[in-house]
Amino acid sequence: TLSLHDALPISASVARYAAKIKGLAWSCSAHAVDIWTTPEWDKREKLRDMEWLATCTRAGFDHLAGLTAHPERIELAYHGLDFKRFEKPAERVAPPRDGSSPGAPVRILAVGRAVEKKGFDILLRALSLLPRELHWRFRHIGAGPLLGELKAQARALGLADRIAWTGPMAQDAVLVHYRTSDLFVLPCRVARNGDRDGLPNVLMEAQSQGLACISTTVSAVPELIEDGVNGILTPPGDAPALAATLGRAIGDGKLRQRLGREANRRVREDFGYETGIEKLSARFHLSPGLQACS
Repeated sequence: TLSLHDALPISASVARYAAKIKGLAWSCSAHAVDIWTTPEWDKREKLRDMEWLATCTRAGFDHLAGLTAHPERIELAYHGLDFKRFEKPAERVAPPRDGSSPGAPVRILAVGRAVEKKGFDILLRALSLLPRELHWRFRHIGAGPLLGELKAQARALGLADRIAWTGPMAQDAVLVHYRTSDLFVLPCRVARNGDRDGLPNVLMEAQSQGLACISTTVSAVPELIEDGVNGILTPPGDAPALAATLGRAIGDGKLRQRLGREANRRVREDFGYETGIEKLSARFHLSPGLQACS
């Protein structure tokens, strides 16, 4: 068996053609951009030819299963976290900030590439709709092609003095910000080319540190976040709705603490990496004469 686990449209084509030349079976994996931007005919052909495929969200699984007569060939395996790297945080003992004091603004964090599907332009519009007397600071960690546009948008909206654009950071440094922030926001949406997030790792990482999260109902995010239970979900692309949710979460520290505690519990119970590894290992062991290609 030839197995190339990287990306469905290009790398999988390499595996497919190489397998045909060598007379081998083959497999691959499919993630968000692979699933949602690959032409349907291409997905159908590959699903027909391959021995099995791994995907990392229920949303992706359901979509791919609808394109094949053999859905049993598709394995749902969440990425999950290595909790040795994301140790359980200590309980926060300081009184939660509520946005009422200019000396203690609520710290809002976002981590992700500056690309359309992350929805950071929507977040900036939502922040601009918050009452001026509400005190907050926003930090973005990450690079990306739209970073310059986002900075210009922040200046145009009069938000520049409340925002820190940190750029890319090592994971250990990001972990410090998870632990010292009050609220994590990732307003995912579907990009114009159909691309969208699957289940962003940064949401799981933030939740592993007891950080209350706000995101949207796009793709697989609801597979992690149950609205009002272990986070808050808003409609994608809806700046006023996001602003209303932000205002409520900024002003209610006890709500953030409750959501953060439940988020930490859920992610540690259901999103460890071991389960996904075990599923993939079982699939590989069922493939005789395995030749892995990466």
